[in-house]
Amino acid sequence: MIFIDNRQKEIDISDGFISHLEKVIEFVLKEEQVKEKCEVSLVFVNNDEIRNINRETRNIDKVTDVLSFPMIDYKKGKVYKDLYLNFNFDSMFFDNGNLVLGDIVISLERALEQSIEFNHSFFREASYLVIHSVLHLLGYDHMDEIEKRAMRNREEYILNKLNIPRE
Repeated sequence: MIFIDNRQKEIDISDGFISHLEKVIEFVLKEEQVKEKCEVSLVFVNNDEIRNINRETRNIDKVTDVLSFPMIDYKKGKVYKDLYLNFNFDSMFFDNGNLVLGDIVISLERALEQSIEFNHSFFREASYLVIHSVLHLLGYDHMDEIEKRAMRNREEYILNKLNIPRE
């Protein structure tokens, strides 16, 4: 189950755009071997709101493109697919039978700026940010070079499988 909350008004987004991002989330979950019915929240905000959230949650007073709030605490170097066969999720991780993976907050304003900066489409940038964030919800990180390389490899693999290449 994917919940969408569009809190920003600066960028007009279509139902097709939202549907595409929902499919991206579903694809990442499938590729990462998530077999449980699960729940992910995707919230669209502007630069001011993501800056406030970043300041309140991470004590970093600056605009960022995306924030991920995973519900499951993974051991360093482990991701969902490393654990799911040998891990019983406590009932606190479920809501109405769905495994709650967490929340994704994207500044569409920043995504548009980055699409221009990186010379590719807004569609590609938003897709990349969703992939990046879902991987965070599943335990991927980029705090050291080994983890960063593994995460970047998964991002590129998924983008290519979805036929969303660099332009």
